[in-house]
Amino acid sequence: MSTPGPDPRARLAAARLYLCTDAREERGDLADFLHAALAGGVDVVQLRDKTLDVARELELQDLVARVADEHGALWAVNDRADVASLVGAPAVHMGQGDLPVAAVRSLLGTDPVLGRSTHSAAQAAAAEADPDVDYFCVGPLWATPTKPGRAAVGLDLLREVAASRPATPWFAIGGVDGGRLDEVLAAGATRVVVVRAITQAADPQRAARELRERLG
Repeated sequence: MSTPGPDPRARLAAARLYLCTDAREERGDLADFLHAALAGGVDVVQLRDKTLDVARELELQDLVARVADEHGALWAVNDRADVASLVGAPAVHMGQGDLPVAAVRSLLGTDPVLGRSTHSAAQAAAAEADPDVDYFCVGPLWATPTKPGRAAVGLDLLREVAASRPATPWFAIGGVDGGRLDEVLAAGATRVVVVRAITQAADPQRAARELRERLG
């Protein structure tokens, strides 16, 4: 179980760099990796690994919680409101095909930060208009192996969302890395979600630090 910390919405408001990682079971280095990435400046971390059974996920979510709390970072559970409830997660992220926002709130209450994936201008507008949604993600900007079969939405959608000036914090997601970050920022995003840019880096701390510094 996580220990109480700073208000998760305050952490979210200050967040710029959001990391999604698998469990790194083949490497066996999840704890060391998380310490490095969070020391480098990751603001939010989410464990997203569809290969885990529930018992293993609960075990690893506890590890994520301990490391994130040590670094003062926000941590999120992906998709599973039941898992989020059991581990006392400060944040939960739901896709368009997951439980409806109202159902998640009925299960978890008002305390956790609730995130939502969006893949179109209409979905982004709906997330912005929903008072139960604390943040949303726009993407995938480029095709990515973490979301096979999901069509890339491109930078035009990012520009459209940015032009609408959402009051809700939002993140660009999908193939974002150091080489593409300038394009993403130029399109109007100020927050990004990354995966391989850090998980596949030879030096995760350095990779995170370089991204975070560019995000301001």
